[in-house]
Amino acid sequence: MSVEHLLVTFGYAAVFVLVALESLGIPMPGETILIAAGVYAGHTHRLSIWVILVVAAAAAIIGDNIGFWIGDKGGYRLVRRYGHRFHIDESKLKVGRYVFDRHGGKVVFFGRFVSVLRTYAAFLAGTVRMRWRTFLVYNAAGGIVWAAVYTFGSYAAGNTITRLSGPLDIALGIGAVVIVVAAMVVVRRHAGRLTARAEAAYPGPLVDR
Repeated sequence: MSVEHLLVTFGYAAVFVLVALESLGIPMPGETILIAAGVYAGHTHRLSIWVILVVAAAAAIIGDNIGFWIGDKGGYRLVRRYGHRFHIDESKLKVGRYVFDRHGGKVVFFGRFVSVLRTYAAFLAGTVRMRWRTFLVYNAAGGIVWAAVYTFGSYAAGNTITRLSGPLDIALGIGAVVIVVAAMVVVRRHAGRLTARAEAAYPGPLVDR
C-alpha cells in the first residue's frame, strides 16, 4: 500500500501514525507522507494545511517522547547488562551521557531534520539518560519547526518537491553519514579527554533507577 493511498484513504490519521512511529524509533516514511499531505492539500484542498501542521507536530512530539521513554526504561538497562558484548562499557555510556548533557539539545533539535537521527535520536537520548525537561523543550521546538517547514514548503512547492523528494532523501542520507563519520572521528581523537571529563562529571559507578 503506497503512501498516497494511505493518505487518500485515512487522511490525517495516516500522517499522525506514520510520523509518530518514525519518531519513536521505527523506520517509517513519516517525512514522505508529510510532504505528500502538503502537496495533496495544495492540489485538492481536501485536507487543511493547518490541521496537517498540528497533527504532524503532535505526532512528532508524542512519538519522540515514547521513544525517549523506551530508551530510558529499556535501552539503558539493556546497554548496562549487554553492552559489553558490543564493546559498550560503563565509561562509554558515561561519555554518551556527558555529550548529551552538554549538546543533547542541538542533537535533538537538528536531528529532526536528518533521516537517521530523526528515527533514533529520542531513543538514544533516553538511553543515555538525558534530562527529560531539556529533551522536551528541544524536541517540541524541533517537531514544530520541522512540521511547519515541510508542511508549508510542500504545500507551496506542489509537484516540484515531489520530484525532488527522492534526490533530497539521498542527499540527507549522505549528509547524515558524513555527520556520523565526522562525529566518530572527533570522538576518537578526543576519546581520552572526553572519558576523563565524563568520569569527573559522573564519578563512581552509574546507578540504575
